Amino acid sequence: MYNQITSNKRKSIALIALFVFVISALGWFAERFMGGADGVFAIAVFVSVGMSLLSYFSADKIALSVSGAKGPIRKEDNEYVYRMVENLSITAGIPMPKVYIIDDDALNAFATGRDPEHSAIALTSGIIRSLENEELEGVIAHELAHIQNYDIRFMTLVAVLVGTVVLISDYIFRWGFIFGGNRENRTAGNGWMMIVGIALLILSPIVAELIKLAVSRKREFLADASGALLTRYPEGLASALEKLKNSKPMDNASKATAHMYISSPFSSRVKGFTAKLFSTHPPIDERIEALRKM
Repeated sequence: MYNQITSNKRKSIALIALFVFVISALGWFAERFMGGADGVFAIAVFVSVGMSLLSYFSADKIALSVSGAKGPIRKEDNEYVYRMVENLSITAGIPMPKVYIIDDDALNAFATGRDPEHSAIALTSGIIRSLENEELEGVIAHELAHIQNYDIRFMTLVAVLVGTVVLISDYIFRWGFIFGGNRENRTAGNGWMMIVGIALLILSPIVAELIKLAVSRKREFLADASGALLTRYPEGLASALEKLKNSKPMDNASKATAHMYISSPFSSRVKGFTAKLFSTHPPIDERIEALRKM
């Protein structure tokens, strides 16, 4: 378990470093290709970060609203779920998050919030009805692990970087090519740089999105390991994932919040390398295998 946690933290840091490299490469091209672009580059980064931070403080409310979650529930509303979240929170040593219920027969759950003091978890009514006690405990422990590991904050950082890449690429396209850019550089034997730069502009947003998805998948493995460490019973979550694998898609599924769920809220019928590459979650079979190796 500890090896799994350490490995995923290391890989996540490496992916963030790749993000920084992509942004730096875009900045270098912007300054070389566009006259006086260094100031605009800084403005683009500032605007992207500012918008992301603004959403950071209201992301939990947006996610809960989009998913149709109702709550927060009180102990008398559903004592079984309330007590389970409360007990696991005490075990994890974090404040008890607010608990919401999504009226949906699909089997799914997610955690949101910027830190343990401002967090919430949402469970579908289907997952509460369908899972045994140890299985539901494993799912809740997984979501508490996302909160305990500050995964929501981490993914907000990734969102900032993705936004920065997209914003800078869009700016260079609009101003560099529509309004001419630095014509001196364009005619001074820098054709190779132009080719590399254009390829970078086209591929950077795609690469940024792929990195975001890769980070999201790594955090799921990390939360699985951390959740199993919390319950000391990996089979509980593994058995729950077996049932989630055959769950129907959620009614209010949104691409904007899909990465937050314990499993993809969309249909999992599409398979293959491309589907895996663009998926917000690692294949459930791989997660089950990793849990049962613990």
